[in-house]
Amino acid sequence: MILLYNPVMKTRFKRLWLIPVAIFLLIGFYYFPPVHSRLAWRLDNVVVQVKHFFNPPDEVVFQPSGTSPLTIETVIMTTRAEYQLTLTPPTLLATSTLKPGPTARPTITSTPLPASVILKGVKYVDQRNRWNYCGPANLTMALNFWGWKGTRDDVAKVIKPGEDDPKKDFIERGKIDKNVMPYEMVDFVNDTTDLSAVYRSGGNITLLKSFISAGYPPIVEKGYYERDSNGSVSWMGHYQFVTGYDDATKKFTVQDTYLDGPNFKISYDEFVEGWRDFNYLFMVVYPSDSEEKIRNLLGPWSDDQWANQHSLDIANEEVSTQAGFNAFFAWFNKGTSHIQLLQYADAAAAYDQAFKIYATLDTVKRPYRMMWYQTGPYKAYYYSGRYADVINLAKITLDSVSGGPYLEESLYWRGMAYYMAGQTELAIDDYRSALKVHPKWIPATQALQDLGFQP
Repeated sequence: MILLYNPVMKTRFKRLWLIPVAIFLLIGFYYFPPVHSRLAWRLDNVVVQVKHFFNPPDEVVFQPSGTSPLTIETVIMTTRAEYQLTLTPPTLLATSTLKPGPTARPTITSTPLPASVILKGVKYVDQRNRWNYCGPANLTMALNFWGWKGTRDDVAKVIKPGEDDPKKDFIERGKIDKNVMPYEMVDFVNDTTDLSAVYRSGGNITLLKSFISAGYPPIVEKGYYERDSNGSVSWMGHYQFVTGYDDATKKFTVQDTYLDGPNFKISYDEFVEGWRDFNYLFMVVYPSDSEEKIRNLLGPWSDDQWANQHSLDIANEEVSTQAGFNAFFAWFNKGTSHIQLLQYADAAAAYDQAFKIYATLDTVKRPYRMMWYQTGPYKAYYYSGRYADVINLAKITLDSVSGGPYLEESLYWRGMAYYMAGQTELAIDDYRSALKVHPKWIPATQALQDLGFQP
């Protein structure tokens, strides 16, 4: 056979070599720091949208088993749990022997409150150009109000440090940490500044107004429906700094770090609707020498056990009066309040009912990010011996809702349940994954050390 010279084929062959070269150049261009910092988040959003398209998180439903079978394996696991509890911080101990506090409706103050208050000296801080930053931004406003000189990034470097990846800048590292818990914010204030902070559940409008009128603006945690970074309108958790109120218009003035901006007016009714989603939780930052004044303003809430029982009383009332989405949140709050009282079996039963209602809700508005912000079900099921439920709920949350192993709390509790189920290697993997999301996070670090491993 005689091969004839074909200039067209030779030209095409040369052009084929250009394809891998072009791909290589594009990859290099993408990872050039100034370009990567601008394009990475857009590419990540596209990936998330594709995942959500094929596996919509609002269509995934967790179905609790509701059982903890009494078998030889269960007895062994329970024995391991009792041993592990000796290594666990007291706040996680499984007991329901605490006596509840008074149940009477509280009287906040005998002094009439002003009809309108707008606090001066508030320096607005937003969460723009950062990921999941409403916690650091709101806490910075509360700290700045009392003269603290730090920034939102100073807060985030402690409570939201992000993954330990030197190839990424500070903003990119923080993306995978979806949420900052209230206790982390309070601990930051109490441990790293000369100010103090306290948080409680079961608050109400009158209590917030009392703090504002006394010059102590609170932070609340609320739920609301808003367009997220993926372009979908869905339920999210959100902190807001409350700096004023007006009884004539029946509106609070809040500093919204996301879309609504500074000095946003929101009606009392709408405020409460969102506040219910987080068990009416509030926190207050204050100068340390104001301890007695804060105690007086809190009134019965100064006793955290009373506050926990009070929030349970509210939830018990609302599970009978609310329907639909509000009923879901009421039952969830009931579970959370039982958790705060260390009544884990009762909490598990309440969460079971909440998830049962969740399955009936309109998928368009389901609060599928709930476990990003409130992890009470993990504790309830874990300390009730329902380890399979912990594992299944965490798997759904990590795989379908967050799109990957990006929630340290879910990873930690799944690891705890894996260990109790005798799957130690999987537990170790989850603890280490949690530390990738939140380096040096104490619960996961301690869990590894308890097993004889270094983080």
